[in-house]
Amino acid sequence: MVDRETKQGQMEETLKEWGAKLDSLKAEADKAGEDAQADLQKRIDYLEEKKAEMQKNLDQLKESGDEAWESVVKGFQGAWEELGKSFEEAASKFK
Repeated sequence: MVDRETKQGQMEETLKEWGAKLDSLKAEADKAGEDAQADLQKRIDYLEEKKAEMQKNLDQLKESGDEAWESVVKGFQGAWEELGKSFEEAASKFK
C-alpha cells in the first residue's frame, strides 16, 4: 500500500481538482438554459456537499493514528471512487 503521506497528498490533490471541476461546472451551468440550469444546479449542489464530506473525512484521517489510518483508508477509497464517478457524470451532462 502507498505510504500515508503520499496517499494524503493524492487525496488533497484530488480534492483540488474536484474544486476546479466544480468551478467549471458552475460556469457552464450559468450558460445553460433555464430548464437545464435547474437540473445542473442540483448536481452541483450534490457534488459540493460530497466534496465537503470528503474534505472532512480527509481531515479526520490526517488526525488518526497509523493503525487506524490503514483500516479507515481502505473503506474510504470506495467513497472517493463514487464521488469521482459522480463528477465525471455531471461533467458529461455539459457536453
